[in-house]
Amino acid sequence: MASDAVKEFTDDNFDSDVLKSDGAVLVDFWAPWCGPCRQIAPMIEELATENPTISVGKVNIDDNPGVAQRFGISSIPTLLVFKGGEVAESFVGVRPKSALQEALDVASA
Repeated sequence: MASDAVKEFTDDNFDSDVLKSDGAVLVDFWAPWCGPCRQIAPMIEELATENPTISVGKVNIDDNPGVAQRFGISSIPTLLVFKGGEVAESFVGVRPKSALQEALDVASA
């Protein structure tokens, strides 16, 4: 299902893999029962593959409620773009790939 390009972020590795990352990081907060989350999964895969210098990963909010709670995730899918450990951009719901790519371009510039 998921490719090696998309990482799995958890309550345990979130700080080290996302907040302490030197580069831009795209985090997809999702759950297996969420239809729109499954709908955007191929787009997340594409973004990961097309942006090899950017860390792209997913947080299953059912398995990792701590991270979701810390960032106030109340609706999914929620996509957060981190830069230097801070949220640089956030998207709630299904968004066009171009909008996400633009946010990644800005965050990684």
